[in-house]
Amino acid sequence: MRCIIVDDEIHARKVLEKYIQDIPHLELVHSCKNALEAMDVLRNKQVDAMFLDINMPKLTGLSFLESLSHPPLVVITTAYREYALDAFELDVIDYLHKPIPFPRFVKAIAKVIEKLSFQDRSTNKIVESTVSKTENFIFVKADKKTIKLNFEDIIYIEGLGDYIKIHTKTKTIVSKLTIKKLEDLLPTNQFPRVHKSYIVSLQLIESIEGNQIEIDQQKIPIGQSYRQGFMEIINSHLKK
Repeated sequence: MRCIIVDDEIHARKVLEKYIQDIPHLELVHSCKNALEAMDVLRNKQVDAMFLDINMPKLTGLSFLESLSHPPLVVITTAYREYALDAFELDVIDYLHKPIPFPRFVKAIAKVIEKLSFQDRSTNKIVESTVSKTENFIFVKADKKTIKLNFEDIIYIEGLGDYIKIHTKTKTIVSKLTIKKLEDLLPTNQFPRVHKSYIVSLQLIESIEGNQIEIDQQKIPIGQSYRQGFMEIINSHLKK
């Protein structure tokens, strides 16, 4: 398993470097002193797991993680307990509090390996869900069927880890597909992503109040990191 460390404290890096060296199936690709250095490593090398500090100069660990479109599996390593909720909302695998005991580090490694193993099994399955995009509809695999969905019928999409729920005007479909994959295939001007876990149909939004969208009698939150892009789309319509 190929790893990188991202931490501005040299002592913390040395501890993690020693831990990684002591576990035979781990390979340290690079030990980075800041997020910008890590960004360059991720751009040029294959990385399976990242041990990421939070409190770093110029760019915090959580801001760095939010900026990545396809991050590796992440274990947070920090002296601060209060960021745990924010970290887990970004799908981190584990949250380690410094000073990190070696047995606790090993436990985190086990979680990462389990997640990687699951991803490998999913990739090798012929039945893995796929989506085909056309001009105004998509095909989604669900319940051993390929289902056609017209864009005009999709109300909103809800992310559930490696699965999604597609809420339509007539039914709800669960498919083994990530919300990121579907986001890449749907037209952003019709289906903006408004939260880590939600994509909505712009056409079917009933109202926007504060950080909430009302759609199909449901309240959908607007995530802080998605708000600016979403409001730019809304403002473009207000100017018409």
